[in-house]
Amino acid sequence: MELKIVDISKNLFMSYGLKSISMDDICKKMGISKKTLYQYIPTKAKLVEKVILYKINEEQTEVNTIVNQKLDAVEEYIAIGRHIVQTLREIKPTVIYDLQKYYPNEWQKLETLQVEFMGDVIRNNIIRGKAEQLYRANVDAEIISKLYISKSLAIVDENIFPLQKYSKDELFKEFVRYHIYGIASSKGLKRLAQLVDQL
Repeated sequence: MELKIVDISKNLFMSYGLKSISMDDICKKMGISKKTLYQYIPTKAKLVEKVILYKINEEQTEVNTIVNQKLDAVEEYIAIGRHIVQTLREIKPTVIYDLQKYYPNEWQKLETLQVEFMGDVIRNNIIRGKAEQLYRANVDAEIISKLYISKSLAIVDENIFPLQKYSKDELFKEFVRYHIYGIASSKGLKRLAQLVDQL
């Protein structure tokens, strides 16, 4: 029952934002009483935390599925970027704003987990790309993976990129191109040219 509550809440939150969905809305959607809901999840903050952890687990599973396909480094990076763009399209813009403003602890947890996980994914991608000679030999995987993460966080910062002016998917597509063009070897650039339509 708890997993069902979290899954339904996730869909509601991602579609309508965190602030606009109440515990009453969730009960109504599920056809259960508030007493039943609170038996499993005592507060909305705790529900938001569980939804965030659930969403992170979903995303990490999807990214690991891509990594396990054993694509070359450029293709893997583009596939991950394409997945993230699709995910961003499904999330209502107010979700991130609501998280940052009303649930800062949950936002911090999301940031920390994603930074650690995606930092490892990108670092490993760079190491493999260098071995495949798709990335420049002098690229520092540790530095570039940290730059990748910091710029990823900048993309969702509305003070830098207000959503009224910049669409999330176009931002991320530009970021993907920016990253690959910055680290690719001549061989990597040729591979990128073959795959650029997949963005």
